[in-house]
Amino acid sequence: MADSMNDILHPGADKAGEPGFPHAPAGWKQDDAMGVAQAEGLQPGDDHWNAVRALQEYFAKNTNGSINSRELHDALDERFHPQGGMKYLYTLFPGGPVTQGCKLAGIEPPAGSTDAGFGSVQ
Repeated sequence: MADSMNDILHPGADKAGEPGFPHAPAGWKQDDAMGVAQAEGLQPGDDHWNAVRALQEYFAKNTNGSINSRELHDALDERFHPQGGMKYLYTLFPGGPVTQGCKLAGIEPPAGSTDAGFGSVQ
């Protein structure tokens, strides 16, 4: 009975999902993301995980498949404006809040967010 009530209250919820990350992609685990972070030279703390949650939520709410890198950039800037916006996020993700953040979030970065030919770190 509890499972069916959970399905009613949280339709589509991944029962095996990671606690504290309600919008995580299927199969995403914080322990796996920790390994990615360490490979990227990051020591993630609460601020990093808040950014990961924000990215996962943005992608979960924009499922039409046409996520624009610029719009995502602007959404992150607005969401973290009280802390300093993108400037703050670059202190967390020196390799780029969109590119590095998406790696930790288990999400494919949107087209145009990384362009090694131009030295982009976004």
